[in-house]
This record gives sequence, structure tokens and C-alpha cells, in this order.
Amino acid sequence: MRQLAAIITLLVLTAGAAQADNCNKSREYLLGGLAGDLTMPPQAYEGLFKVCTATVAMPNVKDAYILKDGGIAVIPKQDTIPATAATLSRFCDANPRATLRFISRKELLLIKSTSSVVQMSSDAATSCKKIKGIT
Repeated sequence: MRQLAAIITLLVLTAGAAQADNCNKSREYLLGGLAGDLTMPPQAYEGLFKVCTATVAMPNVKDAYILKDGGIAVIPKQDTIPATAATLSRFCDANPRATLRFISRKELLLIKSTSSVVQMSSDAATSCKKIKGIT
């Protein structure tokens, strides 16, 4: 019984680490200078890395990335209105000054690499500041 619990725990931890890999890849891409001029100081992207890794742990998040413009992009597990609303609510409660951008199924087909995700804009996404009424 203990062996089974240990195996399950190991699998959960390994899956979480694999998912957080795209947070790391996007951070390395941005801070490595591959994205061109950054819109924020490097320290801000380090902070976004922490937000990204916490976001990957949310129930409806399959994967997450840091965007060049300072948003967090996610690939949802379920692309339904209730699931999206719950994810956005949880994200904004944890990060009231951040912006969460959902990657649609259609966009997912066009993504070829980390660089194509990092360059996505979060302008169309409503920021948590606006949702929460923070000025």
C-alpha cells in the first residue's frame, strides 16, 4: 500500500515538473535575448516565472507560458465557459495585478514552438486589475 502511495506521489510530482517546463522554456527564451527587446525589466520576468509555475498547478491548466508583454498564457484542459471562468477567478484571486490569456484550440494548431507562444499578445485578454476593479 505504501509503495502504491509513493508511486502515485512520484507520478504527480513528475507531471507537475514536466508541465512547469514550458514556464522555464519561455523564461529562458525571454531572458536569453531571443525575443528581442523586452518590454519589462528582467526581474519582472523572474516574478512572472513564479506566477507561471503556480498557474500550471491549477486544476484546469494543461500548460502555461510567460508572454513577452507580461501576461501568462495557458492551455486549458477543458475549454468550456464554466471551466474557463473558474480558472480565471482562481488566477485573479492569486494574482490580482496579472493578466491571463487562454490559448484557443485554433491557436494551438498554429503553435510551432515556445517562441511562437512567447510572442503572443495578451491585449485581447481582460486583466485581473480590470476584473477586480483595481486601479
